[in-house]
Amino acid sequence: MSFNSFGHVFRFTTWGESHGPAIGTIVDGCPPGLRLSEADIQPWLDKRRPGSSRFTSQRREADQVRILSGVFEGRTTGTPISLMIENLDQRPKDYADISAVYRPGHADYAYEAKYGLRDWRGGGRSSARETAARVAAGAVARLILPDVSIRAYVVEIGGAAIDGAAFDEAEIDSNPFFCPDTGTAARWERLIDDARKAGSSLGAIVECVATGVPAGWGAPIYAKLDSELAAAMMSINAVKGVEIGAGFAAARLRGEENADAMRAGGDHGPAFLSNHAGGVAGGISTGQPVVVRVAFKPTSSILMPVSTVDRDGNETEIGIKGRHDPCVGIRGAPVVEAMMALVLADQKLLHRAQCG
Repeated sequence: MSFNSFGHVFRFTTWGESHGPAIGTIVDGCPPGLRLSEADIQPWLDKRRPGSSRFTSQRREADQVRILSGVFEGRTTGTPISLMIENLDQRPKDYADISAVYRPGHADYAYEAKYGLRDWRGGGRSSARETAARVAAGAVARLILPDVSIRAYVVEIGGAAIDGAAFDEAEIDSNPFFCPDTGTAARWERLIDDARKAGSSLGAIVECVATGVPAGWGAPIYAKLDSELAAAMMSINAVKGVEIGAGFAAARLRGEENADAMRAGGDHGPAFLSNHAGGVAGGISTGQPVVVRVAFKPTSSILMPVSTVDRDGNETEIGIKGRHDPCVGIRGAPVVEAMMALVLADQKLLHRAQCG
């Protein structure tokens, strides 16, 4: 069995390959009667699409979405919503020279070990191009969350972190890095330019915060809100680590520091004095902001030669040409937002199904 679907009540399935004719998603479990048009989805895809700056892949894709089913007279019908995005700028010939060579850091060898074959055109199904379909599905999920605000931004590239004291949410959409700190954004420009000129790439950390999530979403054991979020984020291409709240830093705190002390807060529950738990306690939301950090590895497709082997076991070196992101984590920010929305929409409907 191959797993191409995610979610319980609100469930989506993605399909398509990097250099096939199209990619897309089928969203099932969306409540009926919600207003939905292609114009509601397109702005989120525009944030993720390639070629938007010199710091991303120069593959020229409009990423125009088409709604094929599940919407009638501008409203969701409760039936599966099928969304399609055509691939218009495929260049499979860019990969012909490496069709018999495994690219280190990519899924080439692992994919072939599993299936006995692989689509060498940009990685096929294992390509990060698949994430455009997730962003489209995430736009539908946001319809279920009118009172929840979700914001993702890059907090670190190549080991250079933002200055928390200079955090300005208004700056996130004003630079090509989704960076809330203009001074650090300027530093990142130089870092990425230097890495690209050297034929290399950089990793990044994306933070995502969801506010307006009420207390009570999630479950105590096997559908914990934080475990669902971790699974969702780890499923994103190039992600190698996920933290909820303080994450690994919690292991370096004392119990009284990490405890998120409470005071009387009135009609809306207690007032928390900190949020080391990241808005989740015992697998259930607390009403505090839900905070997730996601670590993206450096882009594996680089010009700098790296040792590898071919399908016959012969040792060789490979330097990958083509159009690749020098830092895949930059365009990862809209994908992280989408996965947060997809998990929260699913958890809201699960909560409603059990608790009314």
